[in-house]
Amino acid sequence: MKKQSTLCRYVFLFVLPLASIVSAHAQTLKDVFTNSETPIFYFGIDFTKTKVIDDATANVNDIRDRQYDGVNDVVVNEPKKYDLKSAFHRSMDHDLGFAAKRNEKANAEEIKSSNTSDFHRFKEDDVKAIISTWDFGGKKGIGLVFVCEALSKSEKAAAIWVTLVDVSSKKVLMTERLEGKTSMAFGWRNYWATSFKNVIDMIEKKKYDEWKSKYGS
Repeated sequence: MKKQSTLCRYVFLFVLPLASIVSAHAQTLKDVFTNSETPIFYFGIDFTKTKVIDDATANVNDIRDRQYDGVNDVVVNEPKKYDLKSAFHRSMDHDLGFAAKRNEKANAEEIKSSNTSDFHRFKEDDVKAIISTWDFGGKKGIGLVFVCEALSKSEKAAAIWVTLVDVSSKKVLMTERLEGKTSMAFGWRNYWATSFKNVIDMIEKKKYDEWKSKYGS
């Protein structure tokens, strides 16, 4: 009995600090909105299931092979304009390589649509299904992915699901659909990039505080 008691004591002394370490490194949705030191890693825009609606001149192969990367690149290459830091109240590391590998495999034949209802076809479960197929490269913590549902010329807007993910488990912690309006711009990339800028601005001006009130209390 004495040996058993001693063994239990040593196990307890080992497990207790280990549990403390795990707890210290565990990050939750509440942590995001109560502690600006909680890191978020930006993975970019997922265009794998995006519908480009009512754009008769759209070159679907060029969109998949070049333009998707162009929109993703401009968001991180012009940080003052696409101000993720201000929107999420923290600096944010990023790696667009994971999104690029996914987007290049999008089915070009399924990109173009003339069905206006495709602008509102996603539910939360659709976003979760997309995230479940991601390869996050063994990264840990909380990730941010913009899942693009649609780019609609007739609506002059993009439908974007702002999604926070527990990267290790691929569990979606939060996803919300926002619509970013377009504005006059030269070229396909810049025209649609403005809709992502408007979503980022919307987060900074309004949505972050709403999320903080909802998830941070």
